[in-house]
Amino acid sequence: MAPSDSLRYTRIPTHQSGTIPAVGFGTLIPDPVVTGQATSSALEAGFRHFDCAERYRNEAAVGDALHEAFRAGKLRRQDLFVTTKLWNTNHRPERVRPAFDASRKRLQVDDIDCYIIHTPFAFRPGDDQDPRDASGQVIYDSGVTLAETWQAMERLVDEGHCKSIGLSDITLDKLREIVAVARIRPAMVQVEAHPYLPEWELLDFCREHGIVLQAFAALGHAMEPRVLDDPTITAIARQVHKTPAQVALAWAVQRGTAFLTTSTNPGRIRENFDISALPEDAMRQMRDEISTTVRFNTVVKTGVPGFIPRAG
Repeated sequence: MAPSDSLRYTRIPTHQSGTIPAVGFGTLIPDPVVTGQATSSALEAGFRHFDCAERYRNEAAVGDALHEAFRAGKLRRQDLFVTTKLWNTNHRPERVRPAFDASRKRLQVDDIDCYIIHTPFAFRPGDDQDPRDASGQVIYDSGVTLAETWQAMERLVDEGHCKSIGLSDITLDKLREIVAVARIRPAMVQVEAHPYLPEWELLDFCREHGIVLQAFAALGHAMEPRVLDDPTITAIARQVHKTPAQVALAWAVQRGTAFLTTSTNPGRIRENFDISALPEDAMRQMRDEISTTVRFNTVVKTGVPGFIPRAG
């Protein structure tokens, strides 16, 4: 076990890009101004892993906040691990490189540490990020396979500026398919995971193949049933003098996953970074006593992330 005061600095080895900081800050924040403020607060709190996406429409705000820190001499680009994602409308191979370069430009960085396919579903290519037919149904693109998109992602690594590649919102079966045909295996997969959706089988597969599993909605996204109200988690929190959120996040790192957490409140951002190692009996309690199972985001079935507003 890592010393209790160093858990927040844990780095997880990957076959592809050295190590990845386990503690990450997610930037799914609708307002660009608030995004910049939250990113600056996260940097000040100690976060060094930032998760972005073309679909969030705020990469420029993240880039501005990062560069303000660089200009102030507070940190260097090499101190950070920056992830961003290819959106569903850019799955066709000829659209992958332009989308990647556009994200780099908005983020104001030469290199992306990990570029991720946002979902394994391809939507109709074009500028409309949420293409729908007259009845409101998503318009999918049957003219490209995930394997073809993955090959285009591999070429990004070959060509430079993309240090590693990964997948998000993917099932174990679909991940197996990509690993079986990949020339460059995923460095990281990002999926919903928390004490109510631990994804143990997926985690075992990732460990076997040197892939980092990164949990989004690591605190349950404040949805019902509330993960942070779980009696096992709240009892452990009282025992170790931490908040339920800190317990859930420590659990995530100690079991070998990375996590993302998002907040616009500076105090909550500091709290989410200030995690400490849990006793081994607490880890056993988390595994043995929590029986609730729930998935909060149906993106793995549709390719439409439930936490992103649908507004155009």
